[in-house]
Amino acid sequence: MSEPDKHEPDPAVPPLDTIDDSQRIPPPRRPAPPRPRPIKAADDIPPGAIAAFGIVGMVTLLLVLKWGIPKGIDWYHHQDWAWFTQWTATVADPVHAYLTAHTVGLPLTATSAFNIWLSVGAASLVLSWFTGAVGARLTWTAHGACSVLMVWDASPAAGRPVAAALAVLAWTIGSLFALRGLSLRPLIHLHNHNHNHPAR
Repeated sequence: MSEPDKHEPDPAVPPLDTIDDSQRIPPPRRPAPPRPRPIKAADDIPPGAIAAFGIVGMVTLLLVLKWGIPKGIDWYHHQDWAWFTQWTATVADPVHAYLTAHTVGLPLTATSAFNIWLSVGAASLVLSWFTGAVGARLTWTAHGACSVLMVWDASPAAGRPVAAALAVLAWTIGSLFALRGLSLRPLIHLHNHNHNHPAR
């Protein structure tokens, strides 16, 4: 008795009918929820309310110009900003000292290295903030790590932890702008294989 041909269809199994992609009927779409009607100031807001809002806005603007700005300038001039300059010096002076000690014998002077350090930090911060580019953010991260290491190495031994902590805080404050929108949550892409591969 010869074995049945494997390529012959089994009579017990009905044949599968396939249709062209052009004849497939997509599932019905759900109707979109009705959108709220936009507010038209000329139609929905009374003219008296618009006039009152304009008057209140003008009075507020005049008060800010006449009273708020002078008060703010006066407050600024009477504040002691020594803490800010001291914080800046606590971070910048050790970096300058580190570059001075480690650029001996190089064609690059310590002043040029310090200016490069400042320029790279400012440029990477601005580019990261406005573009969100990966390269700019990596440069900002490397700049911050190198800065903390230089501050730790060149600061006096007694104040080394405080100086390094202030450098980390300065970097994290800048990172609020440089790394904005960055999420550590994994991005999961779901693909519906039923639509990508037609039934056979």
